[in-house]
Amino acid sequence: MTSIDLETARTVVAAARAHGQQAGLKPLTVVVLDTGGHVVAAEREDGASMSRFEIAFGKAHGALALGMGSRSIMARAEQQAYFVAAVTSAVGGSLVPVPGGVLVRDADGALLGAVGITGDTSDNDEAAAVAGIESAGLTAQAD
Repeated sequence: MTSIDLETARTVVAAARAHGQQAGLKPLTVVVLDTGGHVVAAEREDGASMSRFEIAFGKAHGALALGMGSRSIMARAEQQAYFVAAVTSAVGGSLVPVPGGVLVRDADGALLGAVGITGDTSDNDEAAAVAGIESAGLTAQAD
């Protein structure tokens, strides 16, 4: 697999949502992107506030754009705010530098795409993304 496929993306979304429900998280929005940054699957739970798709997309898209999880992008933003601001502008604003954007890799380490989740705290969003990715038998790269 060179990019995440629809069935795998659906598995990730369902497992991430199940994790959120079991953990008592607020309503989540989950977006799965392929390696080209295209949406493969997305779901917004009932009760999620407006613009959550854009936030989840920005977390995943930013992870793909910089080749690192959005937790690492946040750390970089704290050290190099001008750089992250410039990259955000360069990618059309689709970069949200807080945890919840996680790269998806196969067993050999090949990049398959990214997952972005928003709705609860950033740490909880990231945990749901990792749970979803791992449930599909893939490797999550949150940093």
